[in-house]
Amino acid sequence: MMRNLQKLVVVGHGAAGLAAALSAAEQARSRSLRIDITLIEKSHEVEAGGNTRWSPSNMRLAAPDRLGPGFEDDILEASCGTADRNYFRALADDATATIGWLQTHGVEFVTPIYYLSAGPARIQPVGGGRVIVEKLLEAAKKAGVRVLYDSRVSRLLKKQAGGLVGVDIQSGDEGVATTADADAVILACGGFQGNPAMMRAQFGPGAETLRLISPGTRFDTGDGIRMATEQGARVSGDWNGMHVEPIDPRSHHSAPVVLVYPYGIVVDQDGRRFLDEGSGLVHETWEAFARDIHFTRPGSIAYAVLDSSLFDIPGFERAIRSEVPPYQAESLQDLAVQIGVPARNLIETVDTFNAAATSDAAKFDATRCDGLAAAGTLKPPKSNWARAITRSPYLAYPLVGAVAYTFGGLATNEKAEVLGERGPIPGLYAAGETTGHFYGTAPNAVALLRALVFGRIAGREAVGFLRGR
Repeated sequence: MMRNLQKLVVVGHGAAGLAAALSAAEQARSRSLRIDITLIEKSHEVEAGGNTRWSPSNMRLAAPDRLGPGFEDDILEASCGTADRNYFRALADDATATIGWLQTHGVEFVTPIYYLSAGPARIQPVGGGRVIVEKLLEAAKKAGVRVLYDSRVSRLLKKQAGGLVGVDIQSGDEGVATTADADAVILACGGFQGNPAMMRAQFGPGAETLRLISPGTRFDTGDGIRMATEQGARVSGDWNGMHVEPIDPRSHHSAPVVLVYPYGIVVDQDGRRFLDEGSGLVHETWEAFARDIHFTRPGSIAYAVLDSSLFDIPGFERAIRSEVPPYQAESLQDLAVQIGVPARNLIETVDTFNAAATSDAAKFDATRCDGLAAAGTLKPPKSNWARAITRSPYLAYPLVGAVAYTFGGLATNEKAEVLGERGPIPGLYAAGETTGHFYGTAPNAVALLRALVFGRIAGREAVGFLRGR
């Protein structure tokens, strides 16, 4: 007997999944369609929300109703021209409408002061990603979406002739197996950064020990990518790419980034510099820097060394999300002892740097690339903010790399349809980190925005597909 009630399953409870579930429920209601929508989440209810719950959720808009100049071109430039222009054009076209949609569900936005350095205009939800999760979840439940927690979708079920018929689920600590009917599925369950085996396979030895940026990141174990590829889905994105940030390993906070490293020097455990700390604005350098620390530096750790002139930078606290104070000492000798690097090497490194640096504080500007470069043949060079380190107390922050999300994922189009070798796989959609559209480096303040936009698109498109059946 045929079922009269169409069934849609959404996998994942972050921004993309919640946007998809709510969008589908609203679209079904507007068309007077009877569609049963179930959102399935592998975590416990109190932990649900993925990366979104823990994110400050900066989004690349000049205002809630206005994109910044060069939005689409800047994103394509970040990928060195590799990204899908149609996909990011769809993002641009739907971005402000999606923000307006969030506002109708009680999410308020402000224009934040972003760390210290300049960059693209951004907006931010009041209360961060946690508010997005709470507001969308509340609206989805009111719209009739059923939510299953502590349940992991392990396999997509298809007819021999094609088309989805359901999903296999494992629930609870004992992994009780059940099957749920599904005429369409939206995969929004994150990347694979929480899967040590996949991380090692893609990024090499050591990747499996890379720290996770937030508590929600550990649930992103590549399930959606695996399930879809088992059914013939193609992949895209940079499989050697991930967004990593430098954090304070002493901190117990989520994403305890320390982004003042351009204003001093960075040394390894031998007390030696190894990079141009001022080669660009912090959001242009943090990925390569954090990745270098983890995979190249002894002990996978480095130290940002500064002096008390840091305290003269207005709002310097915005660039530090660690709750743990820096190491402080009246001498470089004592600072070296505290951080466990050879004192002789650290003193020599600072002396060499100071000889090439400047004491002209009037030219220093933390908010932009100020051109204050080290003179002579300093190696590595320092291209900006090369101010001498001379004022005690001297400061040091330990830094390690932490992964936020991976770039490789499922190939999708501007309709959020998952693509197989012969085109879209009927009834299968994906959004957010599960999809692979970033190359090279992550475009700043775009990840959460695209999760919301394409989650909303996926919900609409899935309902349109079910209506057409």
